[in-house]
Amino acid sequence: MNRLPTSQIEQLTRGEYGDPHSILGPHPDGDGVTFRMYKPLARTVTVVTSDGVRVPMEHEHDGVWVGVLPAGGLETGAQRPPRPADVPDYRVEVDYGQGAITVDDPYRFLPTLGEMDLHLVNEGRHELLWTVLGARVHHYRPLDGSATGDVTGTSFAVWAPGARGVRIEGDFNSWDGREHPMRQLGESGVWELFVPGIGVGAGYKYVVLGADGEWREKADPMASWAEMPPATSSRVFESSHEWGDGAWMRARAEKQPVSQPMSVYEVHLGSWRKRHGDVLTWDQLIEELVPYVADLGFSHVELMPVMQHPFGGSWGYHVTSYFAPDSRFGEPDGFRRLVDAFHQNGIGVLLDWVPGHFATDAWALARFDGTPLYEDPNPQRGWHKEWGSHIFNFGRREVRNFLYANALYWLEEFHTDGLRVDGVASMLYLDYARPEGEWTPNKYGGNENLEAVQFLQEMNATVYKRVPGATTIAEESTSWPGVTRTTDSDGLGFGFKWNMGWMHDSLDYLKREPVHRSWHHNQMTFGLTYAFSENFVLPLSHDEVVHGKGSLLRKMPGDRWQQLANLRAYLAFMWAHPGKQLLFMGGEIGQESEWAESRELDWWLLDHPEHLGVHRLMKDLNRVYADSPAIWSRDHESDSFEWIDANDAGRNVFSFIRRGVSTGSTGERSALVCVSNFAAVPHSDYRLGLPAAGEWREAVNTDAATYTGSGVGNLGVVTAVEGGESGQPAHATLVLPPLATIWLRRD
Repeated sequence: MNRLPTSQIEQLTRGEYGDPHSILGPHPDGDGVTFRMYKPLARTVTVVTSDGVRVPMEHEHDGVWVGVLPAGGLETGAQRPPRPADVPDYRVEVDYGQGAITVDDPYRFLPTLGEMDLHLVNEGRHELLWTVLGARVHHYRPLDGSATGDVTGTSFAVWAPGARGVRIEGDFNSWDGREHPMRQLGESGVWELFVPGIGVGAGYKYVVLGADGEWREKADPMASWAEMPPATSSRVFESSHEWGDGAWMRARAEKQPVSQPMSVYEVHLGSWRKRHGDVLTWDQLIEELVPYVADLGFSHVELMPVMQHPFGGSWGYHVTSYFAPDSRFGEPDGFRRLVDAFHQNGIGVLLDWVPGHFATDAWALARFDGTPLYEDPNPQRGWHKEWGSHIFNFGRREVRNFLYANALYWLEEFHTDGLRVDGVASMLYLDYARPEGEWTPNKYGGNENLEAVQFLQEMNATVYKRVPGATTIAEESTSWPGVTRTTDSDGLGFGFKWNMGWMHDSLDYLKREPVHRSWHHNQMTFGLTYAFSENFVLPLSHDEVVHGKGSLLRKMPGDRWQQLANLRAYLAFMWAHPGKQLLFMGGEIGQESEWAESRELDWWLLDHPEHLGVHRLMKDLNRVYADSPAIWSRDHESDSFEWIDANDAGRNVFSFIRRGVSTGSTGERSALVCVSNFAAVPHSDYRLGLPAAGEWREAVNTDAATYTGSGVGNLGVVTAVEGGESGQPAHATLVLPPLATIWLRRD
């Protein structure tokens, strides 16, 4: 029996030995097979082969036990040194003083990552990072090549290049990680261990001995399941969901989102609706949210972050587990079922995604291996003063890999249709929310964060390469050029950009009394000077209805009837405007109070006809919108829009034409005319230029009685005659209702 130096064993038991497999487990030599086990609390340890041979082990030092199976025990009369294949299949009997239990030995298994995986991790180019890191249940053939076949267990792998040692603790070892030290795989920074017998649901954490000599208990950065807050452990998971959205996925791959209808319902899942004060589960959301959105006719939902976060008041924007759906709603396959249900009802799913900063909780990513591993070590770049959170180190290739692999994970593993990237402006600028003297220029002397730009370009290029039909959307509030230009044209590569300027200008206009609006007329027209410089989404998001800003309804002036009329007119103006549309939940019912994540929407409002009218209008807007390619099919082309009259400030009227794809043998483009009257009085005998003579049907009138409007209109149709007006070849005389928008279409 070969004895180990005491110093080597003590290095192992201190958790500082990077290659425990070289000591522990089976080791063939000239005498047979030497077994070593680290069982610091054991009273007796015995190796038992599948043939029933028992090898009693003796305590060698400091919790390490050793025993030898002689060469003759392997094969009768054998006098040769054993080969690796001579290591028998075996298990270990351990008695902790309450009777012997039989366990398998993690240290008889080969690494679960191949050389190519480690190379790609090192290079920051592993696009499927979640398939090699984290906790993965699989069948594994042990080192001994035993005839008993595969063993089921969980392989754990974590990137911690600065660690001096890493252990696994969990409910499978009484949360004592000493028995499960991990091995370091070369220079990759990856630590790995396969633990047999561990399956779905097992709780675990990594215990990391940092470069600074401090032990830290850490949740798995790649965990696909996390405990429900305030608990902080990770959990082993393996999906068993069978997808039923094949038709949706095939059709999506053939489409370009920019030329498809996109009306988005933004949802905070925890406060949309509650049941007995509790959040709905994934399956309850399938029962309630999916049919509700389908009935309203939205083409997409956008879910505020569903990634695990400990503090509900962060709304999901301070993430701790980037690869785990929020356990408040149930296990991860529940979220798969929700996405599947949306798809089978013809609804796309967009996710808010937060790669710009992360939560400071000590058990999560912060100083993961005793060094600023995920966060930028430069405090001028690594700390977000405005949000009190860490900023990712975009200059480190492994961190960029972690993030863009996470983007792919949500798109590929959960079949989601796009990511709305939060806080892009904060990523792009080194001086974001920083006064002079608290930021350092880049190597060219500018304020652009070149490493963040590189990350965003890498992420977008990879997403569009791997996931046909998916899209990415930037929440970007500045004039950064080329946000939606392709990366090969030196753009950032996003599919869309939120049009924050349009949102601020239009809301500022609408909050004014109608008598004052003529002096601010350009706030509603200015957006068209740049509307086609990017592919835009028009957002009326959660940010506009919190922190004292009031609900959309409360922003509107006048009495209750006027507030509701303003809201209806605004929504119809927005739905016809160039760009895709996004409305935060509650806007469709004329939500009375501003949003709070702690309570559900004011559903009781639908018992009142005037609020039910807003709800009906929303359904009709989405229906007519989806049936009107003139509005959405050429959103990215400037000639899809034409003002009829942008200058009627005296009457607070805006009129324009939307043109779609060419139709019929004549090549005529489909057209829709939108006219908005934001004055508090009707305009009779209003002469409106139109692109063609004939009958134009009133497809939408927000003042209709069914929406609890005043019922002023044109009896459903206007007739245009030849004769120019406002540069158009025809004109009609019509009535414009007060505080209302009408849409006209030719049948």
